[in-house]
Amino acid sequence: MRLSAMGDVAMTVPVLRAFVKQHPEVKITIISRPFFKPFFEGIPNVAFFAFDEKEKHKGFLGLLRLFQDLKCLEIDAFADLHNVLRSKIVRNLFAFRGKKTASVDKGRAEKKALTQPENKVFKQLPTMFERHVKVFEQLGFTVDLSSPSVETLFPEKAVLSLEILAIIGQKNHKLIGIAPFAQYDSKVYPLDLMQEVINQLSESRSFGTAYKILLFGGGKKEIQLLDSLASNKENVINMAGQLTFQQELQLISNLDAMLSMDSGNAHIAAMLGVKVITLWGVTHPYAGFSPFNQPLENALISDRNQFPKLPTSVYGNKKVEGYENAMRTITVDSIIKVLNAGKQ
Repeated sequence: MRLSAMGDVAMTVPVLRAFVKQHPEVKITIISRPFFKPFFEGIPNVAFFAFDEKEKHKGFLGLLRLFQDLKCLEIDAFADLHNVLRSKIVRNLFAFRGKKTASVDKGRAEKKALTQPENKVFKQLPTMFERHVKVFEQLGFTVDLSSPSVETLFPEKAVLSLEILAIIGQKNHKLIGIAPFAQYDSKVYPLDLMQEVINQLSESRSFGTAYKILLFGGGKKEIQLLDSLASNKENVINMAGQLTFQQELQLISNLDAMLSMDSGNAHIAAMLGVKVITLWGVTHPYAGFSPFNQPLENALISDRNQFPKLPTSVYGNKKVEGYENAMRTITVDSIIKVLNAGKQ
């Protein structure tokens, strides 16, 4: 069970792909919001159960109804990959019926030590993928995420529909996705610098092949900003609002690279086996939220010599005075260099 948020749900996908590959005799039902169903389509032995938070499964009585619905599936064990009040209630109901249960350890104390301004314990914490694996180990299943390969943990690239090709043209360029937004401003690379990145990419080539740059986002304000970033450039296309979510996933699977903030788009691209370059402001990969199977050199981090209190937050929701410009220490040239590096 993992209900939200988008990036966190996406981070369950590589673990589930590894699980079903290594335990083909086990059937899994993933409980999440209906919007996230496309994440799990095509994974063998994985069924999707839609959590109706607005009506049927709303409130405590709704969670009782959810439990009754799940009982009909003859579930043998319950893996709580969210560990919030709602999932705890459902987990405990299964435990009362004598079912095996396990929940994710979010490591709150060690994350607090990593983000505190003084006496900071600056070290790599277990990744969320490792924490999910621990949950399944508690239920008696080992899951090996080492040396992941395209054949085992990533889906094949989707065949692009005529509708998508009508927007982006034929795939005779290197496709670079850019998702310049995040939930909190403290995780967003300054748009004037992002404009420089886009300008340089739109004029450059990789091994003789020109780039086509696809911008991702959502909402009226973001669409307007993306229009501005893309203006007057033939090979820069604002994809926001043009495709369904499932079509966006199909397109992202065909990218040669995704440039993203510490946000859901990074995890979506990574679960599809795409090279992901992430930009980090007041958050840091050490908290365990790096995209799956991405080398550390693909994570460009704000300068801790100039801003020694970094990371100041796990999620980016805590502002620290004087740290507003931390991401300006990530240079445009460094981003271009990593994007131009050979495909991992």
